[in-house]
Amino acid sequence: MRVTRIFPLVILMLCLTVTARAQFLMDMIDTTTEMGKGMISMYMKYDALRFSGYIQPEFQMAQSRGAQSYAAGNFPAAVDNRFTLRRGRIRVDYERYNKDDMPIVQFAFQFDGTERGVFIRDFYGRFFETKFNLFSLVGGMFARPFGYEVNFSSADRETPERGRMSQILMKTERDLGAMFSFEPRRKDHPLRFLKIDVGAFNGQGLTATTDFDSHKDIIARVAVKPQKIKGTLSQLSGGVSVLYGGMQQFTKEINTMGFENGKPVFREDSALKNVGKIAPRHYYGADVQWKISNGKGKGYTQFRAEYIRGQQTATALSTETPGIIPVTAQGGLQPLYIRNFDGAYLYYIQNLGSVKHQAVLKYDWYDPNTKVKGKDIGAPGAGLTPADIRYNTLGIGYLYYANEHLKFMVYYDWVTNEKTDLDGYKDDLKDNVLTCRMQYRF
Repeated sequence: MRVTRIFPLVILMLCLTVTARAQFLMDMIDTTTEMGKGMISMYMKYDALRFSGYIQPEFQMAQSRGAQSYAAGNFPAAVDNRFTLRRGRIRVDYERYNKDDMPIVQFAFQFDGTERGVFIRDFYGRFFETKFNLFSLVGGMFARPFGYEVNFSSADRETPERGRMSQILMKTERDLGAMFSFEPRRKDHPLRFLKIDVGAFNGQGLTATTDFDSHKDIIARVAVKPQKIKGTLSQLSGGVSVLYGGMQQFTKEINTMGFENGKPVFREDSALKNVGKIAPRHYYGADVQWKISNGKGKGYTQFRAEYIRGQQTATALSTETPGIIPVTAQGGLQPLYIRNFDGAYLYYIQNLGSVKHQAVLKYDWYDPNTKVKGKDIGAPGAGLTPADIRYNTLGIGYLYYANEHLKFMVYYDWVTNEKTDLDGYKDDLKDNVLTCRMQYRF
């Protein structure tokens, strides 16, 4: 009796996971029986279900114990080397198509499980209009449509982490909101190369469990998909992005940059009228990707670049977007600080005579306060803190793609900071990091 129950379930599981064999197995099912009819119904309902995932175990060595790092997070005070599971992702996608093989609806759920806990990363539904096959609407938790690196999967990226700028401005990359997209899906459409996303989001991202004000971030991106360059073996793509948002000022103390005696200082405005206003979070960015074929079986040479600038509202000691209303240890409201920032990254990626071997060179910088430089930080009465220090990172790495499921990476980050007059930051910090990673993917 047990065998007769298990055997149909085994057949059904194979139907769901091995598409090439599905028809053969379905032909074996007797559809004249109630059990056969039930299995056909289940298969037709779940044949659009797809499971995928990856894990990234790694070993890291830092230049000093307790190094503060954006290479998978800060090291504990007594630690300069560690094993960690950087990411452990499981993703479920469900998609349905119409008779013209055009998508109708998509549902996606992804979570991340490591020694630090289990966290949701994606949870959204997407509706596709099928009259013109041009538009879609998505709602839920998903990646913000800003820039290139933020939306480039960690499973495919050639570096262990996104740049410092991306991590600070777009921590965890995702947010709760809704987005409208223009993206022609028919191959013969004259604008098939174009993709436009416009969305509204809470603003705090996954650093918050709920929205703490009614103000929303509006994010838009216009992108050109990879286009072949005539007469060459290369292709070019790129885009421009804008984020226009902010946060409510619950405190009257608002600090902006000014000058006294020719020196940059934070000036505090304590007017009661500040309460309830919106402090700015405005980002403007542009990105480009150039991919050149090295010949059949020899891989590619790739160049990527992205630049972002704007205004960021945060606190005295951090330029990350607050996930909660900032308060002091005593429970009072923290003053807000508005800074002009900029940052960028540059990638050079080269296959080494084969698609299995790849070298990568990356440079990125993040300047959280473009109005100050080096020795300005730490000057008496200026109100400047470590949050105003510029960092530059040069990374070099080697990747070996053993097969479609297994990848090895060795990568070293040289991190340099501005020399300031602040105690602890008068010289370059010892915060370089070596990362050795394996990635298993299915």
